[in-house]
Amino acid sequence: MTARIYKQPKSAGQSGLYGARNWIFEYGQSAPHRPTPLMGWTGSSDTKAQVRLKFGSREEAEAYARRHAIPYKVEPTVERIRVPKVYADNFATDRIQNWTH
Repeated sequence: MTARIYKQPKSAGQSGLYGARNWIFEYGQSAPHRPTPLMGWTGSSDTKAQVRLKFGSREEAEAYARRHAIPYKVEPTVERIRVPKVYADNFATDRIQNWTH
């Protein structure tokens, strides 16, 4: 069971970056998910798959894995490409597209 260390992405439903600077440590899944006979909900006997630990940096998460002898892999982060926009460009006279509103 290999653990996974990754940087939490920005929430798609919000414009803020709350929680997007955390590094997440997740245990791998060691038991398959099966539907329960009574209700039909999927479940597993593996309780470690439910654990998500948050760390402030990648080094802290790696140190935790090494300290507890847990094999892990670090997923590379994809940096956001921020395109600066200026509100005044909506009203520029040399605008290529028509002003629609």
